[in-house]
Order: sequence, then structure tokens, then C-alpha cells
Amino acid sequence: MADNVVTKIEIPGLKKVASGKVREIFEVDEKTLLFVATDRISAYDVVLENGIPSKGAILTQLSTFWFTLIARHLPTLQTHLLSTTLPSHLPQDLTPRSMLVRRTSVIPLESIVRGYITGSAWAEYKKHGTVHGMPMPEGLKESERLEKPIWTPSTKAEQGEHDENISRARAVELVGEPVAAKVEEVSLKIYELARDYASAHGIIIADTKFEFGWDAAKEEVVLIDEVLTPDSSRFWPKDKYEVGKGQSSYDKQYLRDWLTSSGLKGKEGVKMPEEVVRETAGKYREAYEMLTGEKWV
Repeated sequence: MADNVVTKIEIPGLKKVASGKVREIFEVDEKTLLFVATDRISAYDVVLENGIPSKGAILTQLSTFWFTLIARHLPTLQTHLLSTTLPSHLPQDLTPRSMLVRRTSVIPLESIVRGYITGSAWAEYKKHGTVHGMPMPEGLKESERLEKPIWTPSTKAEQGEHDENISRARAVELVGEPVAAKVEEVSLKIYELARDYASAHGIIIADTKFEFGWDAAKEEVVLIDEVLTPDSSRFWPKDKYEVGKGQSSYDKQYLRDWLTSSGLKGKEGVKMPEEVVRETAGKYREAYEMLTGEKWV
């Protein structure tokens, strides 16, 4: 399984402007960036020592699928995606894991939409009856579908730091009411579109995280980064869903569970055993195939 795992990428002649947990970002020109997704994987804000085969290509192809679907159903929404075809002077073997995108100023929020109560939201609810400081109905059970999806932003932490769940009021303090309101409105629209599409294909999107840029000239948000992938979302198999407990999933939850049970949560320098690599890779492939209807090869 270790074959064809790409965890480091350099492109001669292109300036690397950022290196995230998964993506390397290169400058093509003053208006265009190249996003290349590696096979690195992170959990609890820590990057694991070894990667997941083909993960970067799956993330890129699935994001491209969603960008296309979103453009069809929400045609007025701007996205940063320009092309998935690389110019001839760039390494063509990177094409499956690459996106050419337009440069945009980044809004400093992680825009999380929750349709079900799970994860950190469930942990907070059990203690305080709130989610991101917002009062919630009494008597909710773990993994229960919420009456309406809710927008629950977090801070956008620097590399090596941890995102912090914040209230809507705090988001307004950070970016202003007009920007926060647009991010909230657009995030909920995208989530509802994706939730309904995925449900028809056997997957529950419990929650997901979006990122946005800001087009100052048009005073509009721009959907950026990856979108609706197993890295940024909780995907549950619809046929196994059961309220009142944690769910099996097509995302990083298998890895998170292994880290927690092994006492390795949040620790640096951890290498996944072969079984965890294989199981995680399989879940990413299965999610791609169910959502797109195409076999991953």
C-alpha cells in the first residue's frame, strides 16, 4: 500500500507560496495559483508520518465533481476553480491531484454546517446544552438529525495551531456582519444541496466545512479550497444510520478512533499501521464511488 504515496511535492520553476496539512500551493502568476493535493492525512490537527495511497487525487476529483454540481444548481455562486487541466510546461503526472484556481483574499473563518449532532458539537451539548454557545433543544440524542442545519463557524488556525469553535457573534466580530451573513447563507445553501444529493446516493452528510474568499469588487463570497470531501466532512452510510450512538463513516473517523484507542490522539510523529492505511484508503474510495457513480481506478 505504500507504493505511489505522494507526501512531498516540489515543482521546479514555480514558487511555493503555502504548504498546508494536505495541499501544496504554488504561484502560477499574480492572478492564478496551483493547488496540489498530497496523500498526507491529518487528524486532530496533526499530520501523520505516512500517507494514504491516491488520497490527494480522490480529494481533488471529488472536489471537482462537487464544484461542477454546485455551479449547475447555484449558478450565481462564485468559486475559485479555473481548470483541472495543467499547462504543458507543468508536470502532467500531477494532473489528477491538481486544480488551477484564481487567487483571492481568504476570509479567516472555517465555515462549518451541521445537519446532525455529533463530534465536538455532541460533546459540548452533553455538557452545556449548547453548540458553539448556541442554546439547543432539550433531549437531543447522539447523531440525531437537527430540525434545521445550523451554521457553526470556527477560527481558521495557522499551521500547527488548533481551530477554535466560536459563536456567530464572535464570527461577526472577526469579519463583520455583512461578510458573516453571506458566508452563513451560502454555506447553508451548499450544504442543503449536497445533503439531498448525497442522501439519494446512500450517504448522509452529517456536517461539513467550507472555506471562502472575498471578491471585494463584487462584494461577494468565493467558494475556495476543497469542498465536501472525506477530509472536510462526516459521511455516514445511510443504510446503517441509527440515532443514539456514534456512526460508522466513510471519512477519517476510523483513523481518529484508532488514534484515540491507542492513546495517540494529538501526538506528533505517529505512523499508521498498514491496516489503518488500508481501511482509510478503502473508505475514501468508497465515498468517491458512491457519490460520483464512477469506479475509482
